[in-house]
Amino acid sequence: MPSSRFQKGDVVMGRWPGSNLYYEVKVLTYDPDSQLYTVIYKDGTELDLKETDIKSNVSFRQTSGRSRSRSPSRRRSRSRSRGQPPALLARVSSSRAAESGRDKLKGTAEEEVSLAPLAAAVESGSNNKHEKRVENNANAKAEAEPNNRGRYNLRRRKDDPDGRTPGAGLRADSAQPAAAPPAAAETSELEFGGRIGTFLMMLFLPSVVMALLLKTALDDARLLTVPDGVPAPADLLDWRPFGLVLLWLLFQALLYVLPVGKVAEGMPLKSGKRLKYRINGFYALLASVAAVGVALHQEVDLSYVHAHFLQFFASAALLSALLSVWLYVRARALPGEDLAPSGNSGFLLHDFFMGRELNPRVGAFDVKFFCEMRPGLIGWLVINFSMLLAEMKVQKLDSPSPAMLLVNIFQFLWVADGLWHEEKILTTMDIVHDGFGFMLAFGDLVWVPFTFSCQAYYLVSHPNDLSVFWMVAIISVKAVGYYVFRKANSEKNNFRRNPADPALSYLKTIPTATGKSLIVSGLWGVVRHPNYLGDLLMGVAWSLPCGFNHVLPYFYLIYLLLLLIHRDARDNHQCRKKYGSAWDEYCRVVPYRIFPKVY
Repeated sequence: MPSSRFQKGDVVMGRWPGSNLYYEVKVLTYDPDSQLYTVIYKDGTELDLKETDIKSNVSFRQTSGRSRSRSPSRRRSRSRSRGQPPALLARVSSSRAAESGRDKLKGTAEEEVSLAPLAAAVESGSNNKHEKRVENNANAKAEAEPNNRGRYNLRRRKDDPDGRTPGAGLRADSAQPAAAPPAAAETSELEFGGRIGTFLMMLFLPSVVMALLLKTALDDARLLTVPDGVPAPADLLDWRPFGLVLLWLLFQALLYVLPVGKVAEGMPLKSGKRLKYRINGFYALLASVAAVGVALHQEVDLSYVHAHFLQFFASAALLSALLSVWLYVRARALPGEDLAPSGNSGFLLHDFFMGRELNPRVGAFDVKFFCEMRPGLIGWLVINFSMLLAEMKVQKLDSPSPAMLLVNIFQFLWVADGLWHEEKILTTMDIVHDGFGFMLAFGDLVWVPFTFSCQAYYLVSHPNDLSVFWMVAIISVKAVGYYVFRKANSEKNNFRRNPADPALSYLKTIPTATGKSLIVSGLWGVVRHPNYLGDLLMGVAWSLPCGFNHVLPYFYLIYLLLLLIHRDARDNHQCRKKYGSAWDEYCRVVPYRIFPKVY
């Protein structure tokens, strides 16, 4: 096994990938398999470098000193650049150019360069903040490659394995040989309160769903009203609802594997490859609607779901727990490159909750992607429709109430839109970052269908008349929320996949030292998460048809607000570590997180 020349904690000079620029860096780790050093720059950026790209401070100063003694007139002052790594020395020599085979440089003198502060680019009034300004004399202009367009050409990183990070618009350096994927580092920061917090979450989440269902079914749905009692486990577990839930999962799995719809590639994995996903969720929705229509034609009583709602919840919760156990057991023998960044702590309960494996698959069947968009979301619509039929039966109506119709239509359109744009979920945090464990399994199979349907479940026992004025107002809120949500998400996902798309040239961005750029115009220039704002507005429209007599129909809205605030905090923490001072500049330009002028 090769030994490392530099040790952990050494402060050395590291060459910036794709250039001849050297920065002062600190060695974090050395991987003997890939023979790569993980180093950290002064702004917090971490990159993997070869030993040939690293020099000791002593040898570097000696070389730089000889060069400057020959050409003292070329000495330049170095300035720290906001949003970029700290000031550095750049060796520009004919020997280096011959060694790399990429850079065609003129002259043999070694020069120092400095990066212009990002603030200068922002204050200049330029509409193109992608540009990185490099101060140097005329001889240094030959340093960039013809097709580089002023951007750094980064080599692969641990979190961007193939060198083509989403939102970066950079090409992988073809002159550099591909390195072996590094082993997954042990999770150092525990989320959701660590071991104790995740254990309490596993107890708290099912209890919240149970309490919500019990209280919503009461005639007096006030928060202080106490249900008569909690059903015994024998009353909750019924073989028929359990069999129907299992049959529903198998039916959706069958629709998923059908060779219908296109096949899309996901984001790069640590190994450099991209997984393929069958995108046919919208077809699965249409097939499910047809199946419900056949059931109605056969006079199947779908209001049975309402009458045995607690049993259906218990069955789904049991199946999600069994799925989580299987996921954890199978992940114990996986190599590091298949593990999720947040589920490799070594603590059983924490990893069981967060999920150890990033992309659990059985052949080509991606379990996480399937659960994320299919059985829970489409099942939610089936539950809503069963509540519509139950309302007509309980309230003795010839047709559904306007409030129930609005809830069903709004939520059907939301799910249909998500499945129509199913490919866009491949760039989300759930797919790219989070492992698949109890958190997502319970969330996808239990939390979504049984809490998101709380408005329809509430209206069965608590009808609410709506005037024409209120119907128009609620529809308007829904339309505005959907516009903000869809436009923001489309811009974000299109930019992540192809930032060089001419159709996105109107976007203003702030570049970062990782090569990625942060959008700071349009809706993304008003708040950092306009998609969250749109989602919250739609949540308001879902709850308003239930009136203001009780707070329970607003459970989804309250939960969504807390979830998005927490997700914003997670995102802010990760981005500050990843982008360093560029993230501080971004937060200065876009100070509000979700609500303009408020938060």
